[in-house]
Amino acid sequence: MSVLLEQRSSCLEAEDCRLVVTGEVGFEVASVMAEAGNAWLAGRPAGSEVVFDLSGVDRVSSAALSVLLEWSRQARDVGVEVASVRLSAPLERLTRLAGLDTLLPLGETVAA
Repeated sequence: MSVLLEQRSSCLEAEDCRLVVTGEVGFEVASVMAEAGNAWLAGRPAGSEVVFDLSGVDRVSSAALSVLLEWSRQARDVGVEVASVRLSAPLERLTRLAGLDTLLPLGETVAA
């Protein structure tokens, strides 16, 4: 895995076709995390697939959802398909509560 961003208590890594987020995603890191992920997505070939893995996000925040939505927009803009989104259990609950679960190809949820 290559580290794209390590700031405060959060980390963004890329491996093959996956963006992997661990730790806390608060508003203080959300914009730089979104930018780092967008830059990585811009380098992906059109028609390829990606997986967003936020199963390691241990603190629920709407900032994480903002990052996820931004990456989804960027993927669409560069012609990359989001094959699956993996969420931690608390983040999945927030996603469902916000009504975003119908917009994302949710994969397996990781129990808290």
